[in-house]
Amino acid sequence: MSEHPDWSDAGFETRAIHAGYEPDPSTGAVIPPIYATSTYKQDGVGGLRGGYEYSRSANPTRTALEGALAAVEGGTHGFAFASGLAAEDTLVRALCGPGQHAVIPDDAYGGTFRLFDKVEQVWGLVHTPAAVSDVDAVRAAIRPGETRLVWVETPTNPLLGIGDIEALAAVAHDAGALLVVDNTFASPYLQQPLALGADVVVHSTTKYVGGHSDVVGGALVVRDDALADRIRFHQNAMGAVAGPFDAWLTLRGLKTLAVRMDRHCDNAERIVAHLLEHPAVEQVIYPGLADHPGHEVAARQMKRFGGMVSFRVKGGEAAALAVCEHTRVFTLGESLGGVESLIEHPGRMTHASVAVPTWRSPPTWSGSASASSRSRTCWPTSTRRCPRPCRAEVVGAVI
Repeated sequence: MSEHPDWSDAGFETRAIHAGYEPDPSTGAVIPPIYATSTYKQDGVGGLRGGYEYSRSANPTRTALEGALAAVEGGTHGFAFASGLAAEDTLVRALCGPGQHAVIPDDAYGGTFRLFDKVEQVWGLVHTPAAVSDVDAVRAAIRPGETRLVWVETPTNPLLGIGDIEALAAVAHDAGALLVVDNTFASPYLQQPLALGADVVVHSTTKYVGGHSDVVGGALVVRDDALADRIRFHQNAMGAVAGPFDAWLTLRGLKTLAVRMDRHCDNAERIVAHLLEHPAVEQVIYPGLADHPGHEVAARQMKRFGGMVSFRVKGGEAAALAVCEHTRVFTLGESLGGVESLIEHPGRMTHASVAVPTWRSPPTWSGSASASSRSRTCWPTSTRRCPRPCRAEVVGAVI
């Protein structure tokens, strides 16, 4: 494979199509092949060809995807994983340790909340939820000398809260912490967190980046070389990497991201207009609406307002469930960002781990986890309800 030229000055669509891979020098193939191999012939002990020795460490198809991901996010290092949560766990373990602290969104994606609350907390990393739309609340949640990460989704999943990335980066950096932005809902096309001061961008590439509901994956993108070295080591050591077939599908989807996101946004705006006029709808939540509390911030840091719409219906949870179960064009299902339109009830589906967990003391421990890190771990057999709100009447629509 030939050396990759610098596409950093090119437009988004050009970077998405060309960055990370040059036409094969021997065949001229314009699309990278699927390197379905686990290992690579060495020219003598340690004589690696192109740096490849074993496909957990690196694979040419994954290399092409990682280069493209870095380019479209305006970063210098991209990393592809088997899922978004695999990317998140690798990042946390690369940058944090037992006894440290993270601030997370108070309406985070259910899988992210579960990861921090049931996995990382057991390991010894404690967390505090805060509203990403409230810079002062995030600042107050930081523990000086302990907080390692300020973790932000913007827009948040599923209530579409908006965090001011520049302001939150300043708050995190003043405290000696790193700002991590989950850019899944916005996509690289609509929002560039690294340019706004974020240290790490996270994606579930299953969603808009892949775009066809046919592959699961995750990604991290950074600019800092030292951060990249730590992530790269943990990516290889933990091993939750994207396989070559998944990497190829994700890269295929990335090439058309710009065109698809424009249509997603067009359709979302039409659905919002319809819902605003519907007598059974109590509230429409969309950053593109002037009355959305984060509208001005979203307009400043996003190209458009995205393809996600949340709304509340009159009649409570039963009415919301009925809406989900009686759509025709919208398919009732989890995930987002594919070519089909989806609808879901977050409290019963993607955010069930947030909506109904209860609290009790964890089982007997061994290892280095501190007492403070395991005093409020959530377990399914207890009887006290979790203090986090269920928001049972919210219906999320993916356009």
